[in-house]
Amino acid sequence: MSDLLAILLFTFGATFLLALPFINLLYKLKFQRQRESQKDIFGAITSIVNRLHGWKVGTPNAGGILVILVAIFFSAVFYKLVPGYDIITQKYGVNWVAVILYLTILSFGILGLYDDIRKFYGFKLSGAWGLRSRYKFILQWLLALGVGYLLYDKMGLSSVYIPGIAKEVELGLLYIPFAAFVVVAMTNAVNITDGLDGLATGLMIIALVAFWYLSSFVGLADVTLFIAVILGSLLAFFYFNIYPARVWLGDTGALALGAMLAVIALMTNTTLALPFVGFIFVVETLSVLIQWTSKALRSGKKVFIASPIHHHFEAKGWDETKVTMRFWLFGAVSSFVGIFVFLFGKI
Repeated sequence: MSDLLAILLFTFGATFLLALPFINLLYKLKFQRQRESQKDIFGAITSIVNRLHGWKVGTPNAGGILVILVAIFFSAVFYKLVPGYDIITQKYGVNWVAVILYLTILSFGILGLYDDIRKFYGFKLSGAWGLRSRYKFILQWLLALGVGYLLYDKMGLSSVYIPGIAKEVELGLLYIPFAAFVVVAMTNAVNITDGLDGLATGLMIIALVAFWYLSSFVGLADVTLFIAVILGSLLAFFYFNIYPARVWLGDTGALALGAMLAVIALMTNTTLALPFVGFIFVVETLSVLIQWTSKALRSGKKVFIASPIHHHFEAKGWDETKVTMRFWLFGAVSSFVGIFVFLFGKI
């Protein structure tokens, strides 16, 4: 455990030192939030959100690039340097834990970067950059199915642990679409949540700490090392991301981290603990779905003043920091619930 804490602290220090020059680079590249009309799925402009967050125009975005690059580089270094953690390589010749995690955060990060770049430079949904939402959603599914196949074929994962009864349900080939669904769902849930300074980053740190603990019961050492690296990087990034944020994760970071969290849960067979550990992510997603459904079926009538639900509380007069800290608190409590649910009947 001391090795993992040293890795976390080292990665924290390295990311912290890299953060300021990286933020300056984002300014030079004009990777900054632009003034835009935020619209819902029906094309209605959410004026409340624009009014509350208009001052954030110009904040550097796509900060997730730094987290992704640091996670890949330092985890690869530590897999080789720290004794006892390169278990998969020793057994199979290829560290499929690392390969799958790297492919996940890179592929979903690139998909998110496409969206970020389009927003930075004002490219319209036409021409060479005209990849509409439905096609991006299809791409998410294709990437997620590829990840599911690798988990099934290269790591031999095909069952789901059921908490409480302490049994595993064998899915066989159905594990691949099941894994894909988990990845796509969590990818979009984190992206939806990333709407306030520090909100998604703080909740991601809380969730990763919970899975860091749960992974110790599985014995998959490579996963625990990777979590240590990503936690160190996110904690340093968090300093610059809390209110008032100097940099945002962007779609690049949100999509990559959401997919990564889902893959960690799948690798450690703690998937059914994920809705509890990531309860706020689930609530945020449900608030959007409820709002969309209500407007579609009730002639435009809304359930919430604005969605996702963090904007609803802002519209009711809550300060951004109040919403964020309350959500962090509930996220921490729900993580403890998730740990309890997973361990109930197991030990």
